[in-house]
Amino acid sequence: TSCEEIGNTVYPPAKKKLSSLGIDCFGKTARQITKQDYLDYDYLLVMEEYNITNLMRILSDDPETKVYRLLDFASCPRDIADPWYTGNFHTTHTDIMEGLDAFLEFILKKHPDVML
Repeated sequence: TSCEEIGNTVYPPAKKKLSSLGIDCFGKTARQITKQDYLDYDYLLVMEEYNITNLMRILSDDPETKVYRLLDFASCPRDIADPWYTGNFHTTHTDIMEGLDAFLEFILKKHPDVML
């Protein structure tokens, strides 16, 4: 949601954590979200409330209720602590996996015809 990382590759400690999980970041670079993304995607998921504030500066509005924190779908909605500041990539990974599992469950309930 910010512009300070545009064009940068994945943060080295994050790349190391992802690599340990078998996830390749080759060729991935940061870009800023755009108003067109709102039209192109059904959901815009962020890590923390601050990201929603920034996102709303770009979008101005969320008339279709597409913007959520990832952990809004979990049993204990909360922000995901940014490992850039905490250095704790393990906790961030655990929170992201919790959010992804809960989001998948939400999608399957809302759209039972979705094929995986």
